[in-house]
Amino acid sequence: MPTWVSVVVVVLLLALALWGMRAGWRSRGRRTALLVPSLPAVPEELGAARTEPAEAVYVSSTRAGDWLDRVVAHDLGARSAAVVRVHDAGVLVRRTGAQDVWVPAGRLTAVGTSRGQAGKFVGPEGLVVLTWVPDPATGTALDTALRVRHDADKEALLTAARSLVATAGDHGAHPDRAVPDSAPRPQEEQA
Repeated sequence: MPTWVSVVVVVLLLALALWGMRAGWRSRGRRTALLVPSLPAVPEELGAARTEPAEAVYVSSTRAGDWLDRVVAHDLGARSAAVVRVHDAGVLVRRTGAQDVWVPAGRLTAVGTSRGQAGKFVGPEGLVVLTWVPDPATGTALDTALRVRHDADKEALLTAARSLVATAGDHGAHPDRAVPDSAPRPQEEQA
């Protein structure tokens, strides 16, 4: 077989693989848009800032309790650099190259840490995870994972976000309730 035929076959197979990945991503986007039909808009008045802006990486959002079921609708599946700040009205995640994420205080149900989530696995307590309900009509809860750059910012973010859960009260959430650390241990991942 001539070399050019082999090259054409490889290029076609690569193009088919890329098309398949794109089709899968778009299909996941349509499915997750049914779970999360809309995101809360960032309000004009955010209230007093409870933390300084913290540099972070927005890792991903998944359905609550399922650390691998990534939600990709509304740019929630796009990993991006972010600046996170807790305000009296909620948590604002300003993302670079993707839609900002606003987590209203009244919809925040838990705040905790995890070692991993779809898209990123780190050491114990390496990710800050916000559990919240973006659209009360569907009631689908999400776990939004953030990798905060500095440990001091991480502790301040955890404390301030937990205080929002404590003041919400109507969800029955407790400020010390952490998101279950259900990500696999490195030994389990390799098996």
